[in-house]
Amino acid sequence: MDIIRQLATELGIRPHQVEQTVSLLDDGNTIPFIARYRKEATGELDETVIRDLAERLTYLRNLEERKVEITRLIDNQEKLTPELTSSILEATTLQELEDLYRPFRPKRRTRASIAKEKGLEPLALKLLEQGSENPEVLAQSFISDEVTTREEALQGAGDVLAERITDDPANRAMIRKFTFDTGLLISERVAGEEVPEAKEFQMYFEYFEDVAKIPPHRVLAINRGERLGILKARIQVDVEKVHALLTKEIITNKASPAAAYLLAAIEDGYSRLLAPSLERDIRNALTEKAEAHAIQIFAKNLGDLLMQSPVRGHRVLGIDPAFRTGCKVVAIGEFGDLLEYTTIYPHEPQKRWEQALDTLDVLVDKHQLSLVTIGNGTASRETEQLVAELIRKHCPKLQYLVVNEAGASVYSASKLAKEEFPDLDVSIRGAVSIARRVQDPLAELVKIDPKSIGVGQYQHDVNQKDLTNTLGLVVESCVNHVGVELNTASSALLKHVSGLSAKVADGIIEYRTSNGVFQKRSELKKVKGLGPKAFQQAAGFLRIANGSKPLDNTAVHPESYPLAQKILEEIGYSEQDLENRETLVQIRTKLRTLDAKKVAENLAAGEPTVRDILGALSQPGRDPRDELPRPLFRADVLSMEDLKPGMVLQGTVQNVVDFGAFVDIGVKKAGLVHISQLSDTYVRHPTDCVQVGDIVSVRILDVEPQLGRISLSMKTQQ
Repeated sequence: MDIIRQLATELGIRPHQVEQTVSLLDDGNTIPFIARYRKEATGELDETVIRDLAERLTYLRNLEERKVEITRLIDNQEKLTPELTSSILEATTLQELEDLYRPFRPKRRTRASIAKEKGLEPLALKLLEQGSENPEVLAQSFISDEVTTREEALQGAGDVLAERITDDPANRAMIRKFTFDTGLLISERVAGEEVPEAKEFQMYFEYFEDVAKIPPHRVLAINRGERLGILKARIQVDVEKVHALLTKEIITNKASPAAAYLLAAIEDGYSRLLAPSLERDIRNALTEKAEAHAIQIFAKNLGDLLMQSPVRGHRVLGIDPAFRTGCKVVAIGEFGDLLEYTTIYPHEPQKRWEQALDTLDVLVDKHQLSLVTIGNGTASRETEQLVAELIRKHCPKLQYLVVNEAGASVYSASKLAKEEFPDLDVSIRGAVSIARRVQDPLAELVKIDPKSIGVGQYQHDVNQKDLTNTLGLVVESCVNHVGVELNTASSALLKHVSGLSAKVADGIIEYRTSNGVFQKRSELKKVKGLGPKAFQQAAGFLRIANGSKPLDNTAVHPESYPLAQKILEEIGYSEQDLENRETLVQIRTKLRTLDAKKVAENLAAGEPTVRDILGALSQPGRDPRDELPRPLFRADVLSMEDLKPGMVLQGTVQNVVDFGAFVDIGVKKAGLVHISQLSDTYVRHPTDCVQVGDIVSVRILDVEPQLGRISLSMKTQQ
């Protein structure tokens, strides 16, 4: 297989682009680096295409390796034919390849292998010829000490035929496709004791759906129900049609006396061997596809969450609510520094409400705090009422928002949290995380295992290794897209920068602690373990805001500094002029007049690189997240009792799943906008309409306080 051409065809790009990209990947370049700084080589492929290419490249290379291995294994059995070799070489999927290898795969002793040991395979082959001889007469010559009757001989030959028919790659492919295209996935309740989880699977107690049409979230729900022992599932198919399809392929002479024995072998082989095997194959394929889909939804939600706009310039009061143990409160400076912390006890059993209000009022005034973040866990609702009263009575300019605290406890007990705040109690560290994650969601959330952030669907039911790998790539992509301030970044953030390992990230922190802040990017070369390759991959994604070299505060890669300096000279400025606000305005104006194509020709450079440099010089220190909408601040509190059908409110999208989106409208429970209520027009998937962090207008459809359920609509037409 020509992998380069195969990838070019699949991805709809030129073979030259594939070849160059594969070469860059093989040379150890990271995907963010290739996408950002090797555009001339790749023909400006974006990061998504390069990731798809890298994934398929791995699959196709594994496929080629498996072809070599299977060819060797069959050849060792002296059963390799030119036709089989050709089929192996032409196989395009691992499934197809494994089907070809199946007849030659070493098996445990089966009915067919026992029959072969008794010398009955020649009888089976004779029946397969479908001649005019009487099978019972043929069987007579196979009677021996081990085979005492003609019936026993014919039964053994039938076992050989059943296995041969069901192992045939073409038969398997045909019946697999028929089963997938026409089968029903049926789920039923398992009889037995009532279990608490059973209620959520009620719709699957007597359920069936076309195998080819069942959506991923239902596959995962049925799988979970089976694992919990609540459901049993199976695939139902028209068995008579399956028999007819196999009969058409195998029985070529219906008049032959052997036809009846072949039909019996077909029926036995299908029910005993082929049907259970294909059901496993198809269920596994459905699960694999559903898991991949769930992982992609989780990845999309995580990316949107990490890329939420930072709330800059606010000093934050962070509250981790609780009842008996009290609410942990922290005052955080605008750059994430801990100013003060305390504990208040406004709720049961202490009920020191007024004292708590006074404490918060003093903290707000003392540290000039302008924003409150409240964790959404236990006692969140009651704490929100406390803050709303604080705003009404004491601090009218204060605003608040409720923050998803998922993962705060994971961070607070982590090694990183202990290093950041060795003398703080675990619960206080959690409050710090709740406050900081609104100031810079990316910088704070990268400290937490992505699986603990709570924006997924069925994340505990999918392949954990695949989930971890995919989410890791999302974090890497977000971090490198935004860029990292070298002198303030934590090791948790630095380790996701292109080319940097966790060990090198720790080395950067150690160097910074020992030598003071970095003055220029080139100083990175002095960090232990950070070699030329790592520097090349990482440097462009690291920023130094107040260093000695202004280009270090842009996305221009150090390898392109001479080019950037020439462009500045062309318009009459120097690199140092980027630091002056007035001259920067003039530089921007002049840069807009330049034609990237002409500049590239004049300076013998690549046009994509010139284009990127022009953009970077116009906006030193730019954070792409600043262009996104800010979170929704509140000053008063709503309860479910306040909600009435028809009310229109603003809310924040909290999670997006296959069947809709959960929106926080400022009450204890998020409301659900079902997929059918997301738009006036047809919606293929909720992610086509909304993403985590979006501020949306919703209309209340229904409120069920006893069930804690709120139904919402985003339709403009009622």
